[in-house]
Amino acid sequence: MDKLARMALLYDFYSSLLTPKQRESLDLYYQQDFSLGEIAEESGISRQAVHDLLKRTEKILLEYEKKLGLVELHLERKQGFQEIISLLDRTTADSALLARVKQIVLELSDKD
Repeated sequence: MDKLARMALLYDFYSSLLTPKQRESLDLYYQQDFSLGEIAEESGISRQAVHDLLKRTEKILLEYEKKLGLVELHLERKQGFQEIISLLDRTTADSALLARVKQIVLELSDKD
């Protein structure tokens, strides 16, 4: 997964834990594609301060993910459900495939 997509997911899951300034800066940079200079002008701070704020905030988001693992859990579940759909598409009366579908569903439900 590229950095932009990863940061977007981290932002979606953990933005409510950030300060308003951190949220705004990440939103402008990653979601609205503002440059550092544009964010600096918008915020009334230097370009270097914006850079430092973004780097600190990215680190904070990565720490949240390391401790809570919500994005990783989300991605695992998404992959599991995609596998279920793929298996169901191939299933006719094959009991082995049906058993695998049941196993995936049970694994996913155990994570709650």
